Amino acid sequence: MRTILVDDERANLENLQVLLAKNCPEVKVVAIANNINDAFEKVKLHRPDLLFLDIQMGKTTGFDLLNLLPEKTFEVIFVTAYDNYGIQAVKFAALDYLLKPVDPDELIAAVSKAKERITNKMNSEQLSFLLNQIKRSEPAVPKIALPQQHEIRYVSIDDIVRCVADNTYTFFYLSTDEKILISKPLKEYADLLKPQGFIRAHQSHLVNPKYVKSWLKEDGGTLLMNNGHKIPVSKPNREMVKAVLGK
Repeated sequence: MRTILVDDERANLENLQVLLAKNCPEVKVVAIANNINDAFEKVKLHRPDLLFLDIQMGKTTGFDLLNLLPEKTFEVIFVTAYDNYGIQAVKFAALDYLLKPVDPDELIAAVSKAKERITNKMNSEQLSFLLNQIKRSEPAVPKIALPQQHEIRYVSIDDIVRCVADNTYTFFYLSTDEKILISKPLKEYADLLKPQGFIRAHQSHLVNPKYVKSWLKEDGGTLLMNNGHKIPVSKPNREMVKAVLGK
């Protein structure tokens, strides 16, 4: 995979080059850049398969670079020192990221997924989705990308009724009565959707309070959803759930 590394700190570029050479022999670094103008020219020149892109670079961001590029025929792995808004947007788009200092095992996993995505040519649509989400300045219900085997579904957060764990998979139940299976654990989505008001009622259940009809006293605490489904509330989470629901 022909690869370009973009970061405004030379030490980070050198460290990533060493890690890639040691752990990812399929990656060929064809250029490095320490600002978005340099990166823009090198992407046009080398037409890489893969871009390792720092998010915050002085007063500019990696998103600024992506907005400059008319064609995004490459895969992106974001690299950042901060788990901030930018990374939240990346997570909602179901794109890969690495936190600094980069862990070799996480690097290997990200490169492996990038190789698969390049083969399936899935990157461009998700990058466009990410940039559109970031550009939106009006208060709006965000969407989330749910990657499946043959497609990526873009679902409004407001349409998610609940999420249910199934080992390392997660079922999404939508207001349309549709059920979507995603090959990621519930914890990942619990962390992502908590700021959107979702409640972790149980180890295996994440609930959108918008669709909770009532609190049932049976079994120590159960949530009755608008569609009649009952969701158990674990003992450690009861007071938190009551507080969120104003019970």
